[in-house]
Amino acid sequence: MITKEQVLDAQNQWGSGVVKIGSLKDNRPECEAYASEFLDARYAFEAGPVLFKPTKCAIQQFRPTKAEALSYFIAGDDRACAEDKGFAIQPWTKVRFENAGFILEDNRAIAMGNYFFTDLDGNEAKVEYTFGYKLMGGSLKIDLHHSSFPFPNPDDVA
Repeated sequence: MITKEQVLDAQNQWGSGVVKIGSLKDNRPECEAYASEFLDARYAFEAGPVLFKPTKCAIQQFRPTKAEALSYFIAGDDRACAEDKGFAIQPWTKVRFENAGFILEDNRAIAMGNYFFTDLDGNEAKVEYTFGYKLMGGSLKIDLHHSSFPFPNPDDVA
């Protein structure tokens, strides 16, 4: 059975990877190579389509391929989706998860909650997420990634 600790470890590795991608943004070849390795290590693209719905996408909302995920994370001249600006090359200095809950099974786990991305000025962006993990070769790999900005509180809208 997959444990909560395994999911927390996978989340920490994912967050650290996003931060590292951003730290490499000024060395494009190294950034591209690391981002590709990050996707191979963290996502289950080799097993088939990944249900990937990133936060800042309006035209191509769903990204089932590695090329489309790479485009979202680092953009670039050869990006697969024209709308991408490179989410991970913001850059972010920290990613923090606040989990609302887990579903843990033998070979699958799902986690849902909020994650917070800290920018260079120390500002946090709150994003809602659901990640589905598949146990593959002893590692948890993401095959479901949905994230979105929280719906605005009607009391905050003037």
